[in-house]
Amino acid sequence: MRQVITDDLDALLDIFPEHIRDTLYKQTDISQLLEIVMDLGRPPEARFPDREIILDSKEVSQKDIDHIVANVGSFGEDNRAGIERTLHRISAIRNRQGRVVGLTCRVGRAVFGTMKVIEDLIETGKSVLLLGPPGIGKTTMLREVARVLADNFKKRVVIVDTSNEIAGDGDIPHPGIGHARRMQVKSPVMQHAVMIEAVENHMPEVIVIDEIGTEAEALAARTIAERGVQLVGTAHGNTLENLIQNPTLSDLIGGIQSVTLSDEEAKRRGTQKSILERKSPPTFEAVVEIQDRTRVAIHADVGQAVDGILRGQLPDTEIRWLDENGEVHKEKTVAEPEEPARKVVGAAVPAKGASKHRLYLFGVNRGRFEQAITQMQLDTEITDSLKNATLFVTSKSHFRRKPQKVRDAETANLPVYVLRANSPAQVAQLLSTLYPGLEKLNAPDKADMLRDALNEARDAVDQVRQGEQETVELSPQGAYIRRLQHLIAERSGLPSQSAGHEPGRRVKIFKG
Repeated sequence: MRQVITDDLDALLDIFPEHIRDTLYKQTDISQLLEIVMDLGRPPEARFPDREIILDSKEVSQKDIDHIVANVGSFGEDNRAGIERTLHRISAIRNRQGRVVGLTCRVGRAVFGTMKVIEDLIETGKSVLLLGPPGIGKTTMLREVARVLADNFKKRVVIVDTSNEIAGDGDIPHPGIGHARRMQVKSPVMQHAVMIEAVENHMPEVIVIDEIGTEAEALAARTIAERGVQLVGTAHGNTLENLIQNPTLSDLIGGIQSVTLSDEEAKRRGTQKSILERKSPPTFEAVVEIQDRTRVAIHADVGQAVDGILRGQLPDTEIRWLDENGEVHKEKTVAEPEEPARKVVGAAVPAKGASKHRLYLFGVNRGRFEQAITQMQLDTEITDSLKNATLFVTSKSHFRRKPQKVRDAETANLPVYVLRANSPAQVAQLLSTLYPGLEKLNAPDKADMLRDALNEARDAVDQVRQGEQETVELSPQGAYIRRLQHLIAERSGLPSQSAGHEPGRRVKIFKG
């Protein structure tokens, strides 16, 4: 099945003043329109994937904004409104008096065929969580999942539609959800309550939820899953590891706790005494990382993947993508023992000691690079432009398939590094090759640094418990190590908090 897109674009353009509407209709790529921005006292703008244009030389007046507001539905507590029976979203910016002084009018499109890449996974009845940054297409895929489950598989599907992005504004839902039923949410803070109400009152076989973002919603999701209802939801985050490091949402994948092992057990496992472990079975049995609109990475067994990541292992992942004919392609990436990063010959590597390296990252964990750069205090920039980059960094699986970005880098004679494992040790090793004097920050020494940081937290707990000090401030650490130190304090029944700014941010442990 090829992707079919419907956008009801005329309904959106009809809410604008005529002079703005006429300019938009003259654009040859109007089908690619993403959003229109109207800010009081500034020229109106239209945004496309590759460009932005000014729609009128005249500044937006209050009359223009009032004209649009009068033509859309009422704004909720989240300052969002819509257009009846469409998926378009209008978001308001208000001044201190509550008057609307800015509007972001986002085009909503129902794309049929996007879930083909995960259809077999959804069909198994597993609870599935879709991950990805804003604008990547999570809600679009979620809408299609609801329609296919309701229409093709004849399931009783209930959508908890907090922002009306899944089924559109108004009392009658958009036909893009098929025969699925939709429950609207009066206020975003009530989403968790409506989730439970959906199960208790309407006997669904499937609950569909967009943007799980609070502890209450994560707890409601676990309650629903424990009642045997299939869950399909979305959350912000690029990878499964983002959820592990997010204390608010980590319960979705089983929750993380700090455990102290006996000397014998630590020796048997070959680990430190203080380790992180999963607390309980995951709420979502599978996680889909949406990398772009036609490409995903799938963790079909979340429990196993989380356990592996906590042990420092790269989890097995299945990469899937749709080609131009709508055919699904699959490729397994199997975790391998760590090896040195491999340089691809074909261009000179920036000289060691260069004053500024600019890295273009493709298919690797950006957060890990940012954390390593901060901890090593390097003058290194991560760029989104191939033209400005001095080094192209990608994973082995991406390099092997030779996607367009890799070919573009090679054509531009840009040095390419391939990471055999997308791990902190590999990232640190690559950065160490670019700068002299950093070899000391290799994997064994980082393990020593982690052990010292955890021992410092345990010593601080002892000092506070014994009354030697009421507050102990620890040494500056990166976000991941600070999280472990917070867990040690929490397990000991003591409050803690992070203070300061990166790279000097540190944990303080207090007397309860």
